[in-house]
Amino acid sequence: MISGKLSIVATPIGNLQDITLRAIDTLRQADVILCEDTRVTRKMLQFFDIQKKTLSYHHHSDGKTWKVIEELLINGKHLALVTDAGTPGVSDPGNELIARCVTHIPGVRIEPIPGPSAVVSAISVAGFKSDSFLFLGFPPHKKRRKAFFDKVAQSDYTVVFYESPHRIEKALSTLSLLLDPKRKICVCRELTKKFEQIYRGTMSEIQQQQIPAKGEFVVVCESIK
Repeated sequence: MISGKLSIVATPIGNLQDITLRAIDTLRQADVILCEDTRVTRKMLQFFDIQKKTLSYHHHSDGKTWKVIEELLINGKHLALVTDAGTPGVSDPGNELIARCVTHIPGVRIEPIPGPSAVVSAISVAGFKSDSFLFLGFPPHKKRRKAFFDKVAQSDYTVVFYESPHRIEKALSTLSLLLDPKRKICVCRELTKKFEQIYRGTMSEIQQQQIPAKGEFVVVCESIK
């Protein structure tokens, strides 16, 4: 029987004080910490005085990395999976690792260690209907981009998506052409960080607020109904 364990550990999206006590305990107990970027994770570990072996796992990880992870779990090791910020597996390659573990290591224990999430944080301050919502991750590049924003505009649900600083202006410009003029949005910039800013209003009101194209963005669009 497989005795290894994989903990899916949510980490702060900006403010390190947002980490949970359980997350800290889990990281201290793990044999190895799987990181999206070891440099980013090591800074966090140093802040909490956690000294653990780290192993890089990201979109470009190859079969050799998987074999190492598989062997560790089969041999009963406790692994903790973290992303650079937020919850692994949500708009993150962690879901691929989890799927592999479920398929190839039957019986391995996979546990969630919940905590910070940019999606939930943005919805919590938007003030829109949130009993059901649609999360779309990052808009695709080029070809499917228009279809993505058409989907945002036509959705009956509150819609949440991420956007990069170098494309946020274009995204808001596209939305201004597609959204009903009365439909409100909430643009969250640098959530939980020192220069956090939250902009609310209709598209015309948002475009008058001169949002800096710097940092990380989460956009929330009000539901149609």
